[in-house]
Amino acid sequence: MIRIDEIYCNTFLPRVQAKPLQDMHWFDPFGSVKFEHVMSLPKVGWSEENTMQDPRAKHFLFWDQEPLHPESVTDTLSRFCKLYFGQRHLITSERDSLAVRDACATYGFQSHYYFFHGWAALDWFRGYDRTFLMLPPEQRTITHTMLMPNRIVAGRRQHRLILFYNFLKKHLNFKNCLISFPAVCPGENLPIEVAVQPLQNIYPDISAVVTSKDLPLHFKNENDHPMRSCWLDLFDEGASSLLYLVTETLAQGQRLHLTEKTFKPICMRMPFVLAGTRGSLRYLRSYGFRTFGHVWDESYDDEPDDVLRMERIASLIVGLDELPRSAKQELFVECMETVEHNYRHFYDGTFERILWRELTDMMEGMGV
Repeated sequence: MIRIDEIYCNTFLPRVQAKPLQDMHWFDPFGSVKFEHVMSLPKVGWSEENTMQDPRAKHFLFWDQEPLHPESVTDTLSRFCKLYFGQRHLITSERDSLAVRDACATYGFQSHYYFFHGWAALDWFRGYDRTFLMLPPEQRTITHTMLMPNRIVAGRRQHRLILFYNFLKKHLNFKNCLISFPAVCPGENLPIEVAVQPLQNIYPDISAVVTSKDLPLHFKNENDHPMRSCWLDLFDEGASSLLYLVTETLAQGQRLHLTEKTFKPICMRMPFVLAGTRGSLRYLRSYGFRTFGHVWDESYDDEPDDVLRMERIASLIVGLDELPRSAKQELFVECMETVEHNYRHFYDGTFERILWRELTDMMEGMGV
């Protein structure tokens, strides 16, 4: 097990420091991508020359906590390149990413990948398999169609607004579903009627439709939308739900990027539908997990249009919601073998071994 807050200094730094003219850089505090928050080690030079400008040097920048976005990339990488000459390496948690390819081509970095958020999930959700916080699947009675937590819904997370709008347009029975949704986006500090404005060119009536719903929506015993990335909760809600609708951090653009959000239903022993970028389910399966294409239609994962993919997910959920409660219980039973496989795969060390092999192979490829 790697503690995610120690991964840079304990896992990567000893290998980097083992060779001369190498340094590494990462962001602190967690989640920042500002140049001012770049941590650098070692902080002293290796030779009499200015080592930051030594063409023989190798600089490893870990941009693995957050996805790359043009505005942050432009400022941070341009300032980094003015200071550090030689070979520059960019380590991300994005696979097949057009954003990463563009950044590396523009600023002269070599690209490397490992699944940072897989390690984060293993750290944050460790030990929950030794608790009694949630009913085992075989004892659950399904009374709701889905569990769908939402916090930030504006800006780059507007796919959550698209889903919410389509649930309303397609007449989802909200009484059958457990959904949280803010009236004011806490990340952007925007009222929902303002947050939907960029989507009016796609859905001219989105403001009227979304504001027709009495917001905010809260879970029981909540009065806000707390940040809950690094722990599991909503156990009672999950135990009564057929599935967990994961609304990932990214759902637009050509790249594969999953976070700890995807592993929450796995650790809660729940089926899930995954609202992410195209190919997210296939990406997850590449790490040995299984999904639910034998129970419901997962072809939404191959939809190239980002908006249509959200619409297809909404249609899938509405269709499942229209089933009688007995049919939902039967579907849940059909999912149980896959649910148990994913749970064991996460907690029995198999997933960790896959990640460790990937990480050490990456370091070999980096030459450290």
